[in-house]
Amino acid sequence: MRMRKKPNLIPRLEACGPLVIRDPKAMRGHWTDLLPGSREVQVELGCGKGRFTVGTAQAQPGVILAAVERVPDAMVIAAERAKELNLNNVFFLDADAANLEEYFAPGEVGRIYINFCDPWPGARYAKRRLTHPGFLLRYRTVLAPGGQIHFKTDNHDLFEWSLFQFPKAGFALSEVTRDLHANGIQGVMTDYEEKFHNLGTPINRCVGTMEDLPAGADKLVKAPREEEISHEE
Repeated sequence: MRMRKKPNLIPRLEACGPLVIRDPKAMRGHWTDLLPGSREVQVELGCGKGRFTVGTAQAQPGVILAAVERVPDAMVIAAERAKELNLNNVFFLDADAANLEEYFAPGEVGRIYINFCDPWPGARYAKRRLTHPGFLLRYRTVLAPGGQIHFKTDNHDLFEWSLFQFPKAGFALSEVTRDLHANGIQGVMTDYEEKFHNLGTPINRCVGTMEDLPAGADKLVKAPREEEISHEE
């Protein structure tokens, strides 16, 4: 379902001031300039309405969180949430996950969050999944040594498939669970996560830590960029 267009979208985004990054390419290698003394840059792919974003930024005041969202009507809600809380360590950008190396320098990112991404069911769409080895290889170009990917999804099939993809791209798995909140709420939830947790849907989570690339990883196909995707019906 498409999100309904927000009235006064542009003025509302402009009212969020420096929280919205207009030219993310200009920030490459300079993200820590936004918060002098910050200890790490983290990236969230697909922040939606920003509940996880602002909660994570609040919990880590010494960390810069760059939240990527391709739907401006969702991003404006997230940015307004951050503005209302007077957060100075979270920033929003309209960007393509396949082009992260254009926005972040090598080794500039310590952690990437992937929360409830589109599962793209069907073999012909596998390359579009954000946990496809092609995407994982792109994340490696911006992650620092030992950098991590934190992945959550309610989609069982996507999760099981993803567990086989991380090692292919040189990510060691840890904290693997197929029912994250079985013994009580763990960590910061997204709006989507809370909704489905309340319905009894188990939440899957794992952490991938970057290690050396395994033999043969150079033969993995990189994920397509947005302009390379043909949008079949």
